[in-house]
Amino acid sequence: MAFLDGITVLDLASVGPAARTSRWLSDFGASVVKVGPVPAHGGVQLTPPFHAYSGHRGMERVLLDLKAPAGVETFLRLASAADVVIESFRPGVADRLGVGFDAVRSVRPSVVYCSTTGYGQHGPRAQWAGHDLNYQGVSGYLDLTGRDGSGQPPVPGATLADGAGGGLHAVASILAALIRARTGGEGAYLDVAAADGMLALMALPVDEFLAEGTEPGPGRSLLTGRYACYGVYRAADGWLTVAAIEPRFWTNLCSMVGLEHWATHQFDDAAQDGIRGELAAVLMTRTRDEWVSLLGPADTCVAPVLSVPEVTTDAQYRARGCFVAASHPAHGAFTQVAPVLAGMDRPAHVQAKDSSITDTQVVLGRAGIDRDTIDSLIAAGVVA
Repeated sequence: MAFLDGITVLDLASVGPAARTSRWLSDFGASVVKVGPVPAHGGVQLTPPFHAYSGHRGMERVLLDLKAPAGVETFLRLASAADVVIESFRPGVADRLGVGFDAVRSVRPSVVYCSTTGYGQHGPRAQWAGHDLNYQGVSGYLDLTGRDGSGQPPVPGATLADGAGGGLHAVASILAALIRARTGGEGAYLDVAAADGMLALMALPVDEFLAEGTEPGPGRSLLTGRYACYGVYRAADGWLTVAAIEPRFWTNLCSMVGLEHWATHQFDDAAQDGIRGELAAVLMTRTRDEWVSLLGPADTCVAPVLSVPEVTTDAQYRARGCFVAASHPAHGAFTQVAPVLAGMDRPAHVQAKDSSITDTQVVLGRAGIDRDTIDSLIAAGVVA
């Protein structure tokens, strides 16, 4: 049995941290219903690409007009049997629509209601629009990340704030709240801010500054490149990560590459330029994969920098079943990242959802709404 078998989630979001949250809850076994708006004036609802958020595999989809009283009533009918509700409107919008925490709690006292935003429900930035890069910036993450020649912080290659700062932040909070709800019957309101989650990820350098007054920055500490034993190096045809923090790993690396004379100078600040220069020169003498084959198994904390295409064929990820065959009614067969977090079932094949198809009649029928009422709601444009 999946960990979250029997848990029902209503997700009012289509993209961003909330969509990642429901993705992972579904992969843990929860029944997720995506709730979107009905198309307005014949327009087409903006939806993510068919492959995004793992193609909404294993989820159901309902369209409701939350600006119509009957649409709000229908949503609350669904919410009365839900364990979790997730929304990502700007602060105050869900309440104005009549689907906020108080409204849902009135029909489901034990509900775990999760609001996901960039900056949270209160504070001077609460109403600001924003995206992943903004939250990485305000958390100090970008300031600590390596710079280009002009000193400009980079645009990172992963949406850390959406994923870890927002999505995984929400998943952890929801699971904790579900435990309380299951043991004591008490629901919870969760104010998940992606910027707060990024601050949690930045706790090591921020706490160091708060405790000791040491201002962190690129190249100023062990984990930001101060020492040659922790950095990125060019091989003859690619890049290597070196993270030999423990002295024994550093000693192993020095021995393997013929730099034994630097083994006892690992944290000698005066020696770092010399060490870095000689290590860089040595690593340029072989290809990336030659070094990985030699150093990877030798307790040196050396690994390759893989491109996305290389990741998809990587032997380690393939051995762990990290990719799964998928199919889509309109786009055919393709491959996607499997449910990879610990405890998730890893199926041999998954079916992606067609965003043009809804499960409205099935979902509303399961909520006890009779067929005639469903037909009248559809005819009135309240549901689709």
